[in-house]
Amino acid sequence: MANLQPSLSIPPSFAGASPPSPSPIGGGGVGGGVGQPAKDMKMASAEQLVLDLCDPELRENALLELSKKREIFQDLAPLLWHSFGTVAALLQEIVSIYSALSPPTLSPGASNRVCNALALLQCVASHPETRILFLTVLVFETHEDEDKVGAPHIPLYLYPFLNTTSKTRPFEYLRLTSLGVIGALVKVDDTEVISFLLQTEIIPLCLRTMEMGSELSKTVATFIVQKILLDDVGLRYICATAERFFAVGSVLANMVVSLAEQPSTRLLKHIIRCYLRLSDNSRACAALQTCLPDMLKDGTFNNCLRDDPTTRRWLQQLLLNVTGAGMGAAPQPGLDHMMGI
Repeated sequence: MANLQPSLSIPPSFAGASPPSPSPIGGGGVGGGVGQPAKDMKMASAEQLVLDLCDPELRENALLELSKKREIFQDLAPLLWHSFGTVAALLQEIVSIYSALSPPTLSPGASNRVCNALALLQCVASHPETRILFLTVLVFETHEDEDKVGAPHIPLYLYPFLNTTSKTRPFEYLRLTSLGVIGALVKVDDTEVISFLLQTEIIPLCLRTMEMGSELSKTVATFIVQKILLDDVGLRYICATAERFFAVGSVLANMVVSLAEQPSTRLLKHIIRCYLRLSDNSRACAALQTCLPDMLKDGTFNNCLRDDPTTRRWLQQLLLNVTGAGMGAAPQPGLDHMMGI
């Protein structure tokens, strides 16, 4: 590890993996399917590629091959996590491009390479055996003339990428892949994950992407905010102060206005789900009576949601909540007609 620049000291938990079992390719079945010798060969190939990550001369190819084949191997994540030096090598790839973030000089090739490393971290973040370790393990940075300094958690290494504003393709790809890692963490409902993220700057960083990212990046960032809101801890956090609520609410409102000009059903779905969850909080629901965008009330998105009955129901429930039906008042007339139900 002493040769890594900057060097990263990884805790002992990274060492000593047992060979994982690969998942079958596609629909390979019984009789004529992939036999045990072929599986063993694939596993041996994966293990060699993981070893290659620690060799600077072989790393680029290993990153590319593993990122392409990560879905094939069911337990690639534990293999990556427990192989000595592997996570340090992935983090070295990440920190190596920090200098290209500002001023924005990141090349497409460098972006692709680090995104391959991020794809492997997403694999680790999504696996049940390594998810919490990925969150909680501290990684110490060391310098030649200093002792160990700092102790950031692994997800924090991605945050400089989410803080960029360049809209060029290399940066957009970098933000999207970084969001994919965070999205993998929140996809499985886990209060421990949400509690950790709320101690970081994830909300403002997601809001930034929701304001200026591509449609796909906006969708993933909004999904992350949605998953945070769906957890009781996350809802309480965002509704605890007027500043937090209106920071989220204003970005959601601006996105609604933009979608009226360039509709996106999948993005609108996440926005409406965020609003619906906010309406579960009594103070937020009262605030939404005055700040919910009119375009969500006047049927602007009827055509956009015509083939999405789930989101139509969410919007109808949101409007019922905000107009008072959710607090015991009589249902407002005309909502079913407005929603085209």
